Amino acid sequence: MAGGKFEMPSDVKENLQPVRKLLRLIQADSGQSLSDLAEKAGMSQSSAWRRLQELETDGVIRKRVALLDPAKLDLKLCIIAHVTLEDHHDEAIAAFSAVVRERPEIMECYALSGTFDYMLKIRANDVESYDAFMTRYLMRNPHVRTVVSSFVLRELKSTTELPI
Repeated sequence: MAGGKFEMPSDVKENLQPVRKLLRLIQADSGQSLSDLAEKAGMSQSSAWRRLQELETDGVIRKRVALLDPAKLDLKLCIIAHVTLEDHHDEAIAAFSAVVRERPEIMECYALSGTFDYMLKIRANDVESYDAFMTRYLMRNPHVRTVVSSFVLRELKSTTELPI
């Protein structure tokens, strides 16, 4: 340890570099062939395949997906909704969590510190369909106190790639 900071041995760092490169490549395009991934990562195909299998087994790679264009699927409206619950009893949290898991319009949900309890990212066709969704599933929920909605005007950055 130099200066109280853990230093990873250089041979371990070198062994992680091809794996990190493999992860960066698969994040950017999981549809690449194994031979392309292996070549770009500087690994043999068998090593790349084995590493990918290990990363999936270990849960590092959770899922391989296709990213769809919401605008081309008539889901242009993106809403960020901040939700405050009436209370934080287990029943209220469980009931709200069930709605979040069941509703496909809710793309993401985060429990927050601060003024609001949750932040939701929601996709809808238009303002009317969001209004119907919000009224039916959020505002009529007995555990929800408030919903403050903001409509996304322009998306400046959207990525699923982790900074590794």
